[in-house]
Amino acid sequence: MEREQWLNWLMLAMICPLIAGAPSSTSKRNVTCPMENLNIVGGSYVLSESFLKYICPDGYYPSLQLRHCQNRLWTPKPSARKPPECKKITCPNPRVLENGEVSPFKDRYYVNDTTTYSCHSDYKFRGSAVRVCKPNGKWNGTTPICGRDSDHCPDPGVPPGSSRTGHVFNIDDKVTYRCDSKLTLIGSKERVCLDGGQWSGTEPQCYAHFTYDTPEEASEAFSSSLKSNLAVSQQHEGEDQQGKKITLDKGGKLDIYIALDASDSIDEEDFDKAKNTIKLLIDKISYYQVSPNYEILIFATDVHRIISMRDFKSTKDDKRLMKVEKDLDSFHYEDKGDRTGTNLAKLYSAIYESLAMEEINDTATFLETQHVIIVFTDGQANMGGNPIPKVTKIKNLITKHDPKREKKLDLYVFGVGADVNKQDVNGLVSQRDQEHHFFILPDLDKVQETFDNMIDEGTSVELCGIHQNYDKTKRSAFPWLAQIYVARPPHGSNCMGSLVTSSYILTAAHCFKSGDTADKITVTLEKDLKAEVGKFVCHPEYNITAKQHLKIKEYYEFDVALIQLKKSVQMSANLRPICIPCTKETNGALRLSDSEGTCKRHEELLMSNELVEASFTSKMKTSSDVPRKIRNIKIKRGKYRDACVEDAKKAVGINVTDARDVVTDNFLCSGGVEPQTDDVACKGESGGATYIDKKGRRIQVGVISWGVKDICTTGKPDPVSQANTRDYHTNLFSADIQSFLKEHLGNDVIGNPLKFF
Repeated sequence: MEREQWLNWLMLAMICPLIAGAPSSTSKRNVTCPMENLNIVGGSYVLSESFLKYICPDGYYPSLQLRHCQNRLWTPKPSARKPPECKKITCPNPRVLENGEVSPFKDRYYVNDTTTYSCHSDYKFRGSAVRVCKPNGKWNGTTPICGRDSDHCPDPGVPPGSSRTGHVFNIDDKVTYRCDSKLTLIGSKERVCLDGGQWSGTEPQCYAHFTYDTPEEASEAFSSSLKSNLAVSQQHEGEDQQGKKITLDKGGKLDIYIALDASDSIDEEDFDKAKNTIKLLIDKISYYQVSPNYEILIFATDVHRIISMRDFKSTKDDKRLMKVEKDLDSFHYEDKGDRTGTNLAKLYSAIYESLAMEEINDTATFLETQHVIIVFTDGQANMGGNPIPKVTKIKNLITKHDPKREKKLDLYVFGVGADVNKQDVNGLVSQRDQEHHFFILPDLDKVQETFDNMIDEGTSVELCGIHQNYDKTKRSAFPWLAQIYVARPPHGSNCMGSLVTSSYILTAAHCFKSGDTADKITVTLEKDLKAEVGKFVCHPEYNITAKQHLKIKEYYEFDVALIQLKKSVQMSANLRPICIPCTKETNGALRLSDSEGTCKRHEELLMSNELVEASFTSKMKTSSDVPRKIRNIKIKRGKYRDACVEDAKKAVGINVTDARDVVTDNFLCSGGVEPQTDDVACKGESGGATYIDKKGRRIQVGVISWGVKDICTTGKPDPVSQANTRDYHTNLFSADIQSFLKEHLGNDVIGNPLKFF
């Protein structure tokens, strides 16, 4: 069956906003409830505006997670006689394996306990033979199953903590599940054996009230249908019956509804974080050269449409995403009003209204469209009635009661925080075999981590310039970064470089001297990852002595070189190429159509201003694989360029009348104090990427080459720029530089070649 399931995306987080500190800490607003008898045995607590959250050490959970302050009283009411306590986390009972053995036998299984599984004779084993109890209260791996595989459908197994009725697995046979007491069933309570040999619904899991999904689990499950082939064409019928690797072609029709809970369980600070997360989600989706349509809703007691599907579709293409961001920024915390309940029923009714309008406006397109609904909530619906009938109306509208159309709708809920009503929310999501649509995450940071894990899968090698920008202390914020050392007596030399394909490093030609060989070059990427060098090649016209007759001691025209690694690196969140202009890969990063893909267009988008904001990095820290500092500059163009070029005459060893003899049009210029003070490069940073942030991607426009004056010898690692302190960067838009890059990077036989215009 052809399936255009796309997106499984997430975002948001509705957690109790915490003020970290001692148990007595207070929030922005004073907590008005009594402060007596609030302690927890073995743990601590933190306070927010109207909540108290208990915290336990790793491997433990609080017997009571939250208290709510309402009308000057705590709910639940504190008790001096029986305070909450920190208890050891357990995993659901694994001894439910049928037709096999589980060892060791224990009454309870705690974090890091290991179990092994085996089958009785005549039964075939599937799943994980060894499982470990994880700190989030779940077993790693997959459910062990001992089956005969003699029926139409395979034995669906019995997940830990559950029991099953039904032991015949032919067409239309049903199995039902229930969880042990105090555990909540997530997934499908009932499953049916279908004609195709698959089970309807989703394999159930049994969650305790302290159980969460890890970012790794959520990322893997949520992106399983799209992480491998996001940037390629639509899947053909018959490929991958398990729903994996489904993609949308560039002309695919995709409508995404994103809804954000703004009830009284979220404060203003986290509300703003949540809005930013939605903007980031939309921006990241655009990496993959699809153009979804969006409706954004914020809900509590009432529903506020930040942008409707109709408005989004009627806005010009190049203004749409800007409008979403602007409208989100314009909606403030107080705009939600004083009615701060959680009305999920009203939310789904509003989404139904938009869907119905889309069908009326263009029925044919509506039937072809993939509809994705992503709701972020704390899961505590307290008004408006049962939302499930509203969700059923949405399903009927899209599927037309045709089971073959069920794949046209994806219903996701991300419950975030300690107070998610798992049982109620479980009824609001799509349920399909080997897929998951309901995720429970403890806080906003874990949501962000989930999202970044999904985006940076290494299988999409054609996606350049991706980086995880939320934490500058991690390698994933600078995945292209390379440090280069050339062994050369007496001290050798250091340079920087950038990963531009899976097997090439771009750097400066002056990093190498006559007599250098590949075996003397060390390239460091990730910490402790030394990439073995196959060869290096400098631009054929680079000649540092070419203008000594003009009293230019060192001439850095065409100061670029490429290092080819012996084998390509495996793409990951920590290893990802930066974008190179004038390539189809960068065309996708800039969200341009194939017809718009020209080098001139790239230069217009990236370098059109007289002052172009750009950055480069310092050397890596000795103890890690990240730079010590990001250096921010303004590339001087137009009326600012002449003064920047003229200062080249103040460099030692240069005695020329016309500065353009040494700084040609093949250089970009930065530095100085006008109109503001730029950062400057220090020794050892030559060869590094001069890059621009554009549409969430990083695109290299230059290579750090040389400077007028070394002011880093003062002992200060970050000296203040002076008026004539200028840096010159080899311009990657230069036709001669492009020709050199195309010759090598466009014919990469080890890694993935770039597609130049």
